[in-house]
Amino acid sequence: MDAAYVDTWYARTLADPDTRYPALAGSADTDIAVVGGGLAGLSTALELARRGRKVTLLEGRRLGWGASGRNGGSVSPAYSAGADQIRRFVSESHYQSLYRLSMEGVEIIRDNIAALGITEAHKVDGRLRVVRYEGTAELQRWCDEQRSVFGREVSVLSRAQVQERLLSDVYFQGIDDPTSFHFHPLNYARALARECVRLGVSIHENSEVTSAALQGPVKRLTTAGGTLQAAQVVLATGGYTEGLVPKLRHAMLPIATYIMLTEPLGERVREAIRTDAAIGDNRRAGNYYRVLPGGRIGWGSRITTRISDPPDLAESLRRELLSVYPQLEGIRVEAAWSGRMAYARHLMPQIGKLGEGTWYCTAFGGHGMNTTSIGGRVVAEGIAGESERYRLFEPFGLAWNGGPFGTAAVQLTYWSYQARDWLRERQARG
Repeated sequence: MDAAYVDTWYARTLADPDTRYPALAGSADTDIAVVGGGLAGLSTALELARRGRKVTLLEGRRLGWGASGRNGGSVSPAYSAGADQIRRFVSESHYQSLYRLSMEGVEIIRDNIAALGITEAHKVDGRLRVVRYEGTAELQRWCDEQRSVFGREVSVLSRAQVQERLLSDVYFQGIDDPTSFHFHPLNYARALARECVRLGVSIHENSEVTSAALQGPVKRLTTAGGTLQAAQVVLATGGYTEGLVPKLRHAMLPIATYIMLTEPLGERVREAIRTDAAIGDNRRAGNYYRVLPGGRIGWGSRITTRISDPPDLAESLRRELLSVYPQLEGIRVEAAWSGRMAYARHLMPQIGKLGEGTWYCTAFGGHGMNTTSIGGRVVAEGIAGESERYRLFEPFGLAWNGGPFGTAAVQLTYWSYQARDWLRERQARG
């Protein structure tokens, strides 16, 4: 059965809605099998194809069906784990190498959009990171480090400068990041697929892998319609990962986030948002949003271990938007959706070797655009024998997710973050 995309802004604005890739049928052989047709799998397949490798990609539903094709669309450096948390695992020089990888991930997307002429990705430069309390000194320290250590051109915005762009009383200072950007991730993913096919990659949608024999020199993957034999396998599934490889499933937690799309507001949107940049606040799992064509607002918020959508999803997101921009009272919601991300306990991507000839590239959390791109590249480099940069992620590994206790701990941690955010913001308001 042909899987359908969830109703999102991205699915409604597909550049090539009629393009399909056949399900795997019968027996086939390949050099490298990639399991998962999100941005991690597609990036890996493309990097390998550019190196002349014979690649077959298997996707259980449609390309970009999961979080890769229904996220907030913001592309910037860093990881879901903060700098201080990463530094607890690695040295300062190691941390800096990891951060530079995240910067390279941004450039991979930028370069692909330019080189492949992906105009349907609708790239818009600029990102604002804002805070809901007095944070000038903290933000200035961060900008100073970014400029001196990583050469990034970022700058602090005063409260007056923020409020020129965002007409809201809730925000204090912010950071202007002109080299980050936002885009249409589903159109981008499907454009990568077209380039993969041009370079000889075989892509099969609606081809969920039901069993995987990964021992020995020849790996064997089975789907409902066929079998695939490969010398090497890359497991690039995400928040919809099931029990195909228990060790991998037990090392991640599926975490949901929510996004809504408002009705077209036209110029009325400028009563609230006077920038085309992507916007995100620094709350843990806070608000992230941007203005889309027609003056619509794509508004994202929250993380939760709850898998099913709450019945009042659209209205609850609308209330959140109005708590920031009450002048938009009366707006309607056109669509609301969720997406599952894969989080590791340490909040870092899980990238490495599961065994001889078997690789994993997953768990990108809420910062997946740049990290899926660089993850695909370093795995391809490892397979091709070009580098061992994938080893930079070894200190994090496949830590057990804690099972149901891990799920409860994550939800409790999120609630504690919410409480701390609320207290700090209440203090800021006096």
